[in-house]
Amino acid sequence: MPEAALLAALRQMVPEGAGLGWADAALDHPLMPGESLPGAVPARLREFAAGRTAARMALAAIGAGSVALPKAADRTPVWPAGIIGSITHSGRHCLAVAMLAGQFRGIGIDLEEDGPLDSALWDTILRPEERGEMTGALAKRVFSAKEAAFKAQYPVSRSLFDFDVMRVDLQDTLFTAVFMQAVPPFASGDRIAGRTAHVGGHVLTLAHV
Repeated sequence: MPEAALLAALRQMVPEGAGLGWADAALDHPLMPGESLPGAVPARLREFAAGRTAARMALAAIGAGSVALPKAADRTPVWPAGIIGSITHSGRHCLAVAMLAGQFRGIGIDLEEDGPLDSALWDTILRPEERGEMTGALAKRVFSAKEAAFKAQYPVSRSLFDFDVMRVDLQDTLFTAVFMQAVPPFASGDRIAGRTAHVGGHVLTLAHV
């Protein structure tokens, strides 16, 4: 059961008190009233529904009950008041995390299939100083770290920005994402800490602020 390994790895990353969920994106999952994805092709709709199912499992794990998670105008899930959370998809796997707000203002998870990042994407994803002796596998970890860090900060800043706004410093299974320019309320130089793991043929990453 590959989902067991993914959930076990994510459990080692998340703060105490977080709830986790997993769902298979290849299966059909019911949506609740208020949840919709107009115009989506069947595969994307299954992925969307699986993400909501995983999120409800995460919410149930912290006693938040089964609630609808509609899509906001900015396409992010609308979590219940007082709760922060994140959803990620990769192939058949949909993972979600949810926790009470307070200790942290935002949390982000990312799941990518393990393997090198396409070299055609390096100029888009990597800053010049991140290249160094970069390999494709390390570049995939940097990409995943930036995705998780972006998700973590978004509920705070509500700002979209390009990959070059952050620099990622990898240290074994840990990383730091550094803002290279101000994204209010974050100042240039502010840092987001996170963790990565290789598990079940995937790169799994978590960050929180």
